[in-house]
Amino acid sequence: MTITTTDKLTLYTNHGCPWAHRAHIALAELGVPFEEVIIDLDTPRTAEYLAVNPRGQVPTLSYNGDIIVESGIVANFLADQYPSHLVPESSAPGGALRRAQIAVFVDAFVSKFQGHLFKFFSAAESERDALVETAVAALVKEVEPRLKDASPYFGGSDKLTLVEVQTGSFIVRLLALGKGGVYPATLLPAIEAQAPNFWAWAQKVAVHPSVTGIFNEDKVVARTRERIAKLRAPKA
Repeated sequence: MTITTTDKLTLYTNHGCPWAHRAHIALAELGVPFEEVIIDLDTPRTAEYLAVNPRGQVPTLSYNGDIIVESGIVANFLADQYPSHLVPESSAPGGALRRAQIAVFVDAFVSKFQGHLFKFFSAAESERDALVETAVAALVKEVEPRLKDASPYFGGSDKLTLVEVQTGSFIVRLLALGKGGVYPATLLPAIEAQAPNFWAWAQKVAVHPSVTGIFNEDKVVARTRERIAKLRAPKA
């Protein structure tokens, strides 16, 4: 899909950031042309960038000069501005309900499951087995039932939806960090055994070109290891 538009879009981003990755998935799937500005997240933000986004975060989208921040808002804006298969319009038959279902799923995934995965980065070795159990239990309770009709994507869609746009960057990292030994070796087998709907869906999401486009698995694994080492280093 390619959209022809005279809109001028500039995306301030960093390819290593899973939140910014959401905007890339949306733009790739929509085929909207845009200019990319890479923001170095390892150094203090420049005055020029802080003038664009005083929070200093990524992504930031400049849409014809108007600034939109926060990854979920950016992704939703793109899906609304350029109507497509990602999400139905709220006025379409069943559209409001589907949009609500998408919002509920994304909230459940990020707040109930992904939040536990973030805790692994600073957890002591003795805490990791319990974290696996807690994360997988949350996945089974909150996310797994909402994928019972995935075929292969959310809600029986044969194309990516806004669900995959909002979660795909975390899915590829879950699988990469699991295979790369960053997460405990028990995490992925537990997910596969206890959440088969999620597992089958995740395998499809993780290989979709719109999701993998900017994703460098080796670099993400290496950078995550560095981040964990810094978090666990003895404080001076």
